Amino acid sequence: MKTRFDVLDIFRGIFSAMVVFFHLSPFAETAILNNEFIRNSDLFVDFFFVLSGFVIAYTYQHRINSKTDISQFIKKRFFRVYPLHLIMLIAFLIVEAGKHYLVNYIHVNNLNNPNNNLITFLSSLFLLNSVKLPGVTDVSWNIPSWSISAEMISYLLFAIAVFAVSASGAFKKRNLVYSFLIVTAVAITAIATGSGLLTWSYDFGFLRGIAGFFTGVLCFNFFQARYDAVKDSSNIIFHVAEPACLIAIIASVCMANKLKEAGYLYDILFFIAVFVFAFEKGFVSAGLKKVNFLKSLGMYSYSVYMIHALFISLFNILFIRLLHFQPSAYSYLFILNFYIIYIAAGWTYRNIELRFKDLK
Repeated sequence: MKTRFDVLDIFRGIFSAMVVFFHLSPFAETAILNNEFIRNSDLFVDFFFVLSGFVIAYTYQHRINSKTDISQFIKKRFFRVYPLHLIMLIAFLIVEAGKHYLVNYIHVNNLNNPNNNLITFLSSLFLLNSVKLPGVTDVSWNIPSWSISAEMISYLLFAIAVFAVSASGAFKKRNLVYSFLIVTAVAITAIATGSGLLTWSYDFGFLRGIAGFFTGVLCFNFFQARYDAVKDSSNIIFHVAEPACLIAIIASVCMANKLKEAGYLYDILFFIAVFVFAFEKGFVSAGLKKVNFLKSLGMYSYSVYMIHALFISLFNILFIRLLHFQPSAYSYLFILNFYIIYIAAGWTYRNIELRFKDLK
């Protein structure tokens, strides 16, 4: 079986860019960013969950057989995601303090943002900011970081589940366990909220993460089971399947206002897309792999995702508050903003992400 999923990494980068544009859209009076596709691109967080489950299952599903394995796995995942999360949380704390100084010189939005308080700071610090807590009414601090909390909870549940099925000798029935966890997460969300939505973040985001993550685990197991039968099949099938997946994703995201109520639909759609593109046999995959920028974007995707909220805020202060550009200027400014985020993400990838790699 192949050991590197380059195209899936590229899609992680592309969809991290879509989340950046989603958070840029409220500042921009331009149809480029204000359209149904961009306004609903927060759904690509669910692609990250599915892809994460796929990759983690590939790497660790047969390597967690003891309590020591569990602790080693959690340690590795912790040092993969937490250092940058912590640094960005501290950065936002500095920004909050800076607001009170700058208010005497420029207009400052949300000077006393009620969502950025001690409770939410501690919940972010301890990666509990995807769990419903008393007094918490919205996302806070580094807004995208709720999904890192959901990831860590999913990692822990995965390690326990894999160890449990291995220790009980029921490893062949692991997919039933994973399916049970998915159904349970979706059911609890529906019962607690009275809705089929899966777009929760600061409150039931951990359940959204569990549903997507274990969908990705099932996707990998299906990919593994079908790999030998499919890998030598005609490329024509994938020449058709790959663009069909993209069309389905774009259409369903554009129609999210009608489809979000059936939230798990997106996890199923991403399941299919990850499975198809994992083989890298179609012309879309071939074309994507030729673009070096997309490869770098995939490499930097975690940094892009984690730093973009801060850089959007600082960019807005500079160009809108200080230089008095009109929001309509974002019809071209968003390109500069994204480029700055991309460059900064390259720096954080090399100097923060990779720096802690040896501690895994």
